[in-house]
Amino acid sequence: MNHSVTPTSPSPQAPAARAVPAALAARTHRRDVWWAQPLGVFLGLSAFVVYSTWAAFQNAHYFYTGGGAHYLSPMYSPDLSGLDLFPAWLPLWFPRSPALLILWAPAGFRLTCYYYRKAYYRSFALKPPACAVGGPQSHSYRGETAFPLILQNAHRYFLYLALAFIVVLWYDGIRALFFGDGFGVGVGTLVLCANAFLLSCYTLGCHSLRHLIGGRLDCFSCSASSRIRHSAWSWATVLNMRHQLWAWLSLIMVGFADLYVRLCSMGVWHDMRIL
Repeated sequence: MNHSVTPTSPSPQAPAARAVPAALAARTHRRDVWWAQPLGVFLGLSAFVVYSTWAAFQNAHYFYTGGGAHYLSPMYSPDLSGLDLFPAWLPLWFPRSPALLILWAPAGFRLTCYYYRKAYYRSFALKPPACAVGGPQSHSYRGETAFPLILQNAHRYFLYLALAFIVVLWYDGIRALFFGDGFGVGVGTLVLCANAFLLSCYTLGCHSLRHLIGGRLDCFSCSASSRIRHSAWSWATVLNMRHQLWAWLSLIMVGFADLYVRLCSMGVWHDMRIL
């Protein structure tokens, strides 16, 4: 009796597995372009860090007053240019840029943000680079309970500073509505107000703020104050659901707002008065 089996072609419902290089097969069986997102995050964050560092050390072209406008770059806000806050022992070659006294606070807020932790853990440290993809092993990892990762818990304290910066940036946006000849709207006005709006959406959707508002309440309807907190918590939750989107939009807008004010101040761009 012949027991041989004639090979059959795979059915359309079960396509044959493609060959995978041994190095990749050891890390994952995923066939999609899983590496595109961590690569994009790496390039995006790296570009912003390089530009913001360069802009912070320029100590120039961060204020525009052409045509009676009043535009201040968010990287140099609040305006500390008239204050001598640098210690006398700093060498003369070190730039006395106000941005160096300002950016550590919003940078600390973003660096310790829950979303950004996931983003740069995956894209820079590759731990792991994506879901179901192996990365460099670290047998000493103990969560965020030991130095240096325990410093991530400072996020709740950076939140208070970030909320103060939101007030300052809205002041800059409202101040940009007033020109030398009175009320007006320029393209720079829209840029600064959009920057304040996006940063507000990002900051007010923060996980720590959401917990601060309603995380300790056991009953949202037991009193008038708890019902008010529930309403605030609900709004924070709506923003928190798109926290990643607000994080990227606000980051891009901060860089663009500085670039807009800078190029207007340099005379490369000309601000257009709308009203």
